[in-house]
Amino acid sequence: MAGLFDEQAEIYQDARPNYPPHWYSMLAALTPHHALAWDVATGNGQAALGVAEHYEQVIATDVSESQLKCGTPHPRVKYLHTPLSLSDDELATMIGDDGSVDLITVAQAVHWFDLPTFYPLVSRLLRKPGGVFAVWGYNDIEVTPTFDPVMKRFHATTLPFWNDKIQYIFDGYKTLPFPFQSVGLGCEGKPAALDIPKKLSFDGFLRMLRSWSAFTTAKEQGIDLLPQGMVKEFESAWGGSDLVRSVNYKAFMLAGKVKL
Repeated sequence: MAGLFDEQAEIYQDARPNYPPHWYSMLAALTPHHALAWDVATGNGQAALGVAEHYEQVIATDVSESQLKCGTPHPRVKYLHTPLSLSDDELATMIGDDGSVDLITVAQAVHWFDLPTFYPLVSRLLRKPGGVFAVWGYNDIEVTPTFDPVMKRFHATTLPFWNDKIQYIFDGYKTLPFPFQSVGLGCEGKPAALDIPKKLSFDGFLRMLRSWSAFTTAKEQGIDLLPQGMVKEFESAWGGSDLVRSVNYKAFMLAGKVKL
């Protein structure tokens, strides 16, 4: 999965929604210490920057060098490339000592991970007691009653080009294994439902679609998921290409601590 987002790194940075600032305040309130955080699969660093408002140092890692090159510099954020060839011990050494991390976050990415390998690393690095692990994602976008059915039909055409692990996102993380003790923000099988409001232009909407890994996979197979006819149908349902709309991304979160 490492290369899925390399080609469209700059599009990804521009197109994806921003996570609400109060999410980070909510998570910070759950950890008694605020010395060290680790943002995994940081991409362009969006979540790392939010976490950095509450923690003294944030280690932001990704397997994609092209994504990291799009990261926004911040005095408390340290971006690190973590190729898949790293052993767990090597990765742990880069992050911090065992039991030293106050908050570990994964935004819109944990579904791609090798969970039986990743979760023990989380348990190893989290501060005990007090450390919190939080994962979140989003799937549906709500625009208008006219637009949403067009989006649903389009989404159906993309299904053959997604990796199987995307089903966790489609399920809203309800089927994602999450063997951690609940801290009041969802639990295994019952993620917390959240919203991400955003002002979105029509061009921004198209960029979002083109940032999907399914779009890249289809393109590599010579298939254009957004031919001109589809773009025109979207434009008509949107209300015109110059219109900026208030949209809502349907999000979900699971947060927990190591079971002792």
